[in-house]
Amino acid sequence: MPGGRFQLVLHTHMPYVLSHGKSPHGADWLFEAAAECYLPLLDTLNRLRREGISPRWTVNMTPILAEQLDDPSFVQGFKDYCEEKIQYAISDAADFGKEGQNAMQGLAGFWQRHYTRCLVQFKHEWNESICQAFRGLQEDGLIELITCGATHGYFPLAATEESIYAQVRLAIESHTRRFGSAPKGIWLPECAYRPTGAWRSPTEPNGEEWPRRGVEYFLRDQGIEYFFVDSHMIRGGQPLGTYAGKFPQLAELFARSRQLFTPPEEERSEYEAYATPGGPAIFARDPETTVKVWSGDAGYPGDEHYLEFHKQLYPGRLRYWRISQNKADLGAKQPYDPWMAFEKIGMHARDLAGLIADTLDRHQARTGDPGVLTAMYDTELFGHWWFEGPEFLYELAKAMHEDGRLRLCSASETLAESPPTRMIPLPEGSWGEGGYHSVWLNEDNHWMWEQLHPAQARMRELASRRWPAEAKAVLTQAGRELLLAEASDWPFLISTRSARDYAEVRFPDHIKRFNDLADIAERMAEGKRATLDEQAFIEECREKDACFPHLDPSIWWPESLAQSMKA
Repeated sequence: MPGGRFQLVLHTHMPYVLSHGKSPHGADWLFEAAAECYLPLLDTLNRLRREGISPRWTVNMTPILAEQLDDPSFVQGFKDYCEEKIQYAISDAADFGKEGQNAMQGLAGFWQRHYTRCLVQFKHEWNESICQAFRGLQEDGLIELITCGATHGYFPLAATEESIYAQVRLAIESHTRRFGSAPKGIWLPECAYRPTGAWRSPTEPNGEEWPRRGVEYFLRDQGIEYFFVDSHMIRGGQPLGTYAGKFPQLAELFARSRQLFTPPEEERSEYEAYATPGGPAIFARDPETTVKVWSGDAGYPGDEHYLEFHKQLYPGRLRYWRISQNKADLGAKQPYDPWMAFEKIGMHARDLAGLIADTLDRHQARTGDPGVLTAMYDTELFGHWWFEGPEFLYELAKAMHEDGRLRLCSASETLAESPPTRMIPLPEGSWGEGGYHSVWLNEDNHWMWEQLHPAQARMRELASRRWPAEAKAVLTQAGRELLLAEASDWPFLISTRSARDYAEVRFPDHIKRFNDLADIAERMAEGKRATLDEQAFIEECREKDACFPHLDPSIWWPESLAQSMKA
């Protein structure tokens, strides 16, 4: 009899970058992720399917990522990207051969084969549709697909209830249309949650408080059965690093949220599902195994034989070196040996499988409950940051299947077989550094919320009106721009300084487009015709930001939410 359940949850996301393909931080992000993560993950699952192993992973595909993967410009752009990488590998091999570097020449051949395989699989095995490939794997029972906020908007800091509703409603509609069935679960963007209670915008410290609903009520009303949080959220622990000294508005917001939350007296465990006051169940991330996979210092990805992420050969940006013993000195890196690296993968996978089983054995010995262990990761970790990651997942699934001590389950299966027996309240927080909002709201990105909050309020007011058809079409495009501006990626990139310049261009561009389009729509609603310049601007926006073709502005003024707010 299995001693517990294991559910692997993968969060697959990329902000909207297709319309900025000429930027050095634009579409190549998406092409890299497809070649290094998504296609290798599909290959991993396909190999497991052929071997009769169903890992039952829970896979979140964010709607904004799926929109891009289904875009014709991605299909052609990705094929061109692979062809370009193949040519760089051939060129590198020739250069290494002239220099007598036989081992490096062999590695260039390795990359040529890698991108050739990606291209062949994409075109002939998956029919140029990554989304439909994942749909087929769900229909065959290997995975369960769930959704996220439509554009990964950060829910706790939204200025209006309608903004959250729109993110969830659009996500469910898009997911259902694309994957053939409504999602049962959701990965909250940044695993960020807010409870019911009074709230004052941190951009208006002297503004009025107003009551707002907890996130779980938006999910419940739209049929979502479960979501995920970080472990500190269920234990009621004090998150660290709240920027209290540097950013008083955030400190005040944190203090008031904690006043609404009573620390639990009873024991809580990451290895149990709980119900929330609004109904949907929650699973918490397991801290015991997280560091083993996340950490490049203390975890498996830091092994000296694995591929070094940071050192690349320009102009092709192919990687030819391993992490090596001296991790800090890029100049001291040794050539990568794929055979030696892949010998480590099975050992690390078996080690993690044993750790998971032992963790649940200890939980069962202590509580009498077999428990469920939830491992949560960004999909892009496997293949992009950790090149050997997809093969690690393959070996992990095989090791756990052969071990037999655990059941591999999706989150829906766990709830069906073992529904929650306890309801708990949650504090406000996220899975970001410090456990709160400090990554997405701080002195570096506070200005973004000062622009976003008025735009969200304006969209709510505009959506409450009746619109002539032509003006409504322009308002719809304004809604797309607002959705793209809401992405949590922009404040994140500013905080981490990983692509700050890119975020500082993208966010204000979407906000300006929203306001300009809203102005045009209002004039058109008054009977004025758009000027030639305005018509050109509208078409440019539609071409540049073409996601969610079925968008309807009414999602920002839903009747059910309007009635609940009056009650």
